[in-house]
Amino acid sequence: MTWLFFSSSLAARGEGTEEEEAYTHNNNSLCFGFKRFPGEMERGIDGWDLKAMDAEQLRENAHKMVDFIADYYQSIESFPVLSQVQPGYLRELVPDSAPHLPESLEQVLQDVKEKILPGVTHWQSPNYFAYYPSNSSIAGFMGEMLSAGLNIVGFSWITSPAATELEMIVMDWLGRLLNLPDDFLSKGQGGGVIQGTASEAILVVLLAARDKVQTKMGKRTLEKLVVYTSDQTHSALKKACQIAGIFPENFRVIETDASTNYALSPGMLEEAVSHDVSSGLVPFFFCATLGTTSSTAVDPLATLGEIAKKYELWFHIDAAYAGCACICPEYRPYLDGVEEADSFNMNAHKWFLTNFDCSALWVKDRNALIQSLSTNPEFLKNKASQANLVVDYKDWQIPLGRRFRSLKLWMVLRLYGVANLQQYFRNHIDLAKHFDGLVRGDSNFEVVTPRIFSLVCFRLAPQNSDEDLRNQLNRGLLDAVNSTGKIFISHTVLSGKYVLRFAVGAPLTEERHVSEAWEVIQLEASVILGKVSNTSRG
Repeated sequence: MTWLFFSSSLAARGEGTEEEEAYTHNNNSLCFGFKRFPGEMERGIDGWDLKAMDAEQLRENAHKMVDFIADYYQSIESFPVLSQVQPGYLRELVPDSAPHLPESLEQVLQDVKEKILPGVTHWQSPNYFAYYPSNSSIAGFMGEMLSAGLNIVGFSWITSPAATELEMIVMDWLGRLLNLPDDFLSKGQGGGVIQGTASEAILVVLLAARDKVQTKMGKRTLEKLVVYTSDQTHSALKKACQIAGIFPENFRVIETDASTNYALSPGMLEEAVSHDVSSGLVPFFFCATLGTTSSTAVDPLATLGEIAKKYELWFHIDAAYAGCACICPEYRPYLDGVEEADSFNMNAHKWFLTNFDCSALWVKDRNALIQSLSTNPEFLKNKASQANLVVDYKDWQIPLGRRFRSLKLWMVLRLYGVANLQQYFRNHIDLAKHFDGLVRGDSNFEVVTPRIFSLVCFRLAPQNSDEDLRNQLNRGLLDAVNSTGKIFISHTVLSGKYVLRFAVGAPLTEERHVSEAWEVIQLEASVILGKVSNTSRG
């Protein structure tokens, strides 16, 4: 039988057939009916009448979904952490076209189990130690659920006043936890905004900085504008420069090395800026990092901030990962110098138990963002906005639409509280210390950079082996470890050394998981070293 969806408004207008009207299900909102074509086999529609929205159907099906997700977390350690499928695997398992007839939720969830989960890398597994964490939590999940349930599109204050005002409030809460200067809070000329990612955050502040300079010096200065960063800065800045039209030859990447633990040297920055000024170029933007992607290096923010101020550079601090830990008093000193910054960013969706996506950005001068990103078409005009009585976050970001993301952060802060969040970060840092100690206790391994937060950079480094062999061994070790499915780690390259990264941060990770991960690494390393030994003897 073939079923066609149609609105019951057809029947209300007298445009539907008797048969169509008989199959209409009215739920006082959007109504779906089914049309049976003559000659087709009779078939009932029981269980096939999922409405667009119905409170009781939502309750029933949402309970099933929550049970499914809870069961997933209960069994998460049974899955290979890194998906073991091959490219294109899913194309062979699903139909070429969408189903013409509706299917049951049970059918869909069965396909999730059999076809989707094998292709998932399990970021929430307690044995996930790659990249940086992307935390999920009960509070964050409930906030995400509530946001999806309300499903507002809060681009301006009038579209949902609570969405705008709660975002301002929770960003001020978080700013105070980080002890940010008052200039970054909403009571002054600045304020906080939730972006989707740190990549979006760095793009919008780069655009604001560019336009601020061009307003002062003219549009023709674009070819002279220069951006500064270190070779440890996230690649998101390079992409932002490409989007913003910064000439590639004016993107200055300052080298770092082990002598500063891969933090940026203030002297090298000032030398580069001074040289460009004397060459007639226009330095305008500098990005420092608190907790670099490769090794969690911390740039000397205070000294760098003085240089940025001297040369009138927009000073942005990327603390996407490590910024979370700075709500702990013992780690807040790493943030000293933020008072000189023009913008500051951290990802609550990395380590702060707030489900993706939720990237917190603060700026000292919100007007710089607004002047760069604002549009004001007639259809969006309203009294509150026109009178400058409210904040319209559409003017602080690239897209127009935006979700009610502040609900997640609000719930995390309220349901866990500051004391528990601080302990959460300290626990992960202690687990990283534990792993650091295990590595140092094995003469075949070495810790490459000092551990600061919850990342350990290490490598297999047997005695009497040269750098080329060590790099080869660590590439092999990474592949071997990840192929087991028992744990997942990632890598980087520092000063030509192929380095393994062990990042602790999943909510379910305990000391036993760290110890068991080290056993996996040691076991695979012994196999590799055994092969090397046999080859050398042969």
